[in-house]
Amino acid sequence: MSECVMEEEERAESTVPSCVSLKSDKSKEEPERNFSIGPQGSPLKMDEDRAESTVPSWVSLKSDWSKDGIINLRSSEEIYQKRSASIGDSSCPEGENKQRTELQTADLNNSVSQGGELQEVIEGHKISLKRRCEHVTEGTHEAGSGTLLNKIYTELYITEGQSEEVDTQHEVRQLERTSKKNIQDTPIKCQDIFKVLSEQQRHIRVVLTNGVAGVGKTFSVQKFSLDWAEGLENQDISLVLPLSCRELNLIRDEQHSLLSLLHVFHPTLQKIRAEDLTVWKLLFIFDGLDESRFSLDFNKHQVISDVTQVSSVDVLLVNLIQGNLLLSALIWITSRPAAAYQIPPSCVDRITEVRGFTDSQKEEYFRRRFSDEDLSRRIISHIKASRSLHIMCLIPVFCWITAIVLEDMMTRDQRGELPQTLTDLYSHFLRVQMKRKKQKYGGKQRPGKLTDLYSHFLRFQIKRKKQKYGGKQRPEELTEADKELLLKLGRLAFEHLEKGNIMFYSEDLERCGLDVSEVSVYSGVCTEIFKRESVIFQKSVYCFVHLSIQEFLAAVYMFHRYTRKDTVVISQFLEYSEPVTSLDDFLRRALMKSLESKNGHLDLFVRFLHGLSLKSNQRILGGLLDQRNSHPETIQEVLNNLKEVNSDEISPDRSINIFHCLMEMKDQSVHQEIQEFLKSEKKSERRLSEIHCSALAYLLQMSEEVLDELNLQQYNTSEEGRRRLIPAVRNCRKAELSDSFLSTSHWEVVASAMTSNPSHLRELDLSRNKTLADAGVKLLSSAMMHPNCRLETLSLSGCSLSETSCDSVASALKSNLSHLRVLDLSHNTLQDSGVKRLCSGLESPNCKLERLRSVFIFLPIYQLLRW
Repeated sequence: MSECVMEEEERAESTVPSCVSLKSDKSKEEPERNFSIGPQGSPLKMDEDRAESTVPSWVSLKSDWSKDGIINLRSSEEIYQKRSASIGDSSCPEGENKQRTELQTADLNNSVSQGGELQEVIEGHKISLKRRCEHVTEGTHEAGSGTLLNKIYTELYITEGQSEEVDTQHEVRQLERTSKKNIQDTPIKCQDIFKVLSEQQRHIRVVLTNGVAGVGKTFSVQKFSLDWAEGLENQDISLVLPLSCRELNLIRDEQHSLLSLLHVFHPTLQKIRAEDLTVWKLLFIFDGLDESRFSLDFNKHQVISDVTQVSSVDVLLVNLIQGNLLLSALIWITSRPAAAYQIPPSCVDRITEVRGFTDSQKEEYFRRRFSDEDLSRRIISHIKASRSLHIMCLIPVFCWITAIVLEDMMTRDQRGELPQTLTDLYSHFLRVQMKRKKQKYGGKQRPGKLTDLYSHFLRFQIKRKKQKYGGKQRPEELTEADKELLLKLGRLAFEHLEKGNIMFYSEDLERCGLDVSEVSVYSGVCTEIFKRESVIFQKSVYCFVHLSIQEFLAAVYMFHRYTRKDTVVISQFLEYSEPVTSLDDFLRRALMKSLESKNGHLDLFVRFLHGLSLKSNQRILGGLLDQRNSHPETIQEVLNNLKEVNSDEISPDRSINIFHCLMEMKDQSVHQEIQEFLKSEKKSERRLSEIHCSALAYLLQMSEEVLDELNLQQYNTSEEGRRRLIPAVRNCRKAELSDSFLSTSHWEVVASAMTSNPSHLRELDLSRNKTLADAGVKLLSSAMMHPNCRLETLSLSGCSLSETSCDSVASALKSNLSHLRVLDLSHNTLQDSGVKRLCSGLESPNCKLERLRSVFIFLPIYQLLRW
């Protein structure tokens, strides 16, 4: 049982909303549907008669309802009016729910019998929640429009547990790992996330649901809330109470009690009394922890135990999670992985992860989206041929982006090559949105004078005459207004990417020169790039449809700043005093900055920067970027720099992004050479460069076939090259890493291989690694105590173990989770204190060790063997 949430005994059998699962909030009685597919195959199409609407509701970064994808800038006033009309709460896809005991249920019935008013309040809340959640509203559509959620909903793949190292990897890398099917995954239905499964004994009170941006977390919350409001699921819960973190941000500087907080965000509950909250079964759903702009301090905070006690929002949230406030309440928190660390593991009873679309669901999405079978077949075939596109299509919103681009390119006279890289795809996507805006004469582009009208007429006639060069249609130039808007959005994207923000408020837009009212009128340009969310207090929240779009626009902005010689912005970003001298110098410095990032938050941004250096991608953007610096000689210099980057002090995981940058620049040479190497029968004779090793490490760890043995000494390469191979440990059964000079970053990768889900590693040889040190031994020992670890044989021979290291090893031996059977400690000059530490581990009843090699330990061996 969680330390933070001691349960009442009589609540042991309580089973909170099963549908809360990250997996999919699919209605219980309905057959499986296609999650992001609307009528006639459109992704989350909002209105059946809205033929032009194509943006999936789940496309939203946080909230899964957006019409035109890039930017949905509808006015908050419209949305607020809609909410007020629906008995107004301000957070549609989120729900609060508390679980209570049998006794509490009895108290509730007694309370209701004394006054039917309270029961009417509950019914009114259900009606309000149903009105707000039954439709998926997109883009700039008027309030009240939309498609029924139940018509387009389909299950997502949700598992119990989570991938390891979620806070140290860019989300694209996380997608790459989860793209590999794992037969050991434990699928869990959304309806079951609060149920006690198998032999688990403790009650599930707090559930943390992880998932990368755009994968469908909020969509799941919305479906769960709707099912409860319609009386289909979890009717043992008295109230489902959605509280969106993006909206809680708006009152982060205010003081509230829990009761007043509910009154503010759920106006239909004004008549709820403090005593009602203590006897009812409630579920609080805090959706989007990663979007919060307040920090949670679980160590030093005011203790709140009364629902009428006033404090700040973050303190109320901490006390709810810890159980100081309403111990019987159920808590469901959703978050992107990188922000989930804020919740201490001791306070969480279950972790689930939304994995997105399976391969079959990807194909179903495109088949249902397009009535033209030949078109859907060609699109599916193209996606399968590109590994990067196929992996990204795990995310429903990326399927929609891909569909938008490929449909446009395949249904018009297009002789050019279809997009193979992410930069290709996003450049075309941006162009498609610009074209759609112009077709609608949006905002400032509407002709108002005769000269304007005839100018547009003449331009239209010229446009009809296809001008082609090089077998490709010449892209139409962007207008100055388009360029100005995109660059302002790019600035917003870049500045907040560095801060880690994915949600923006009106003041954020204004600081970047974006006039809120103007953007709303001009939203035809960006309704599928940026979107405006409904919030309370007639205030608006904005976000990019997906984090990758924010990263792409940030790269466009930064590349434009480079072409304009903006030394101030460039210097602040690169943190260099010396001026940038050339394109290859700029990209090299940007790459090195990204490689130094602990969590890889700039990985995709830097990949886009390299992809934008190609003239082919610059042409797609219609004159937005200056092409004069992208000479063939310069591009070749950039490629050479990538192949020669010295990353000796960089994490091997970060180094893999160098290979991705090459691929983004359409240089297939390294990839082809590694493919030939893998087919060769004389691998030891072929010399591998460092970039070859990064590519090989990536391909080996992504392979569906688990490698029997990885022996670094068998590869004909430099010491740095061998270190770059370390990530392949994640996909092998036996790893020979002896005689290697590895740093902490390398031991972190090895530890992650031991704790990954699933972990294939059974044997690990670290002999004669003088750099292992106490910190490395502690990392590996902690990994051996992880429930995913299956390591059986470990060699620490000749590693100069200290007393502290012996203590760490002993701790692992004492753990009932350790599977270690064979341990080699030979050639270690241990002191008496170290031997005693090891003995304590060997004598533990949990120790499963069968063989211990201790030759040349210069102290009485019997002390080690008496166990």
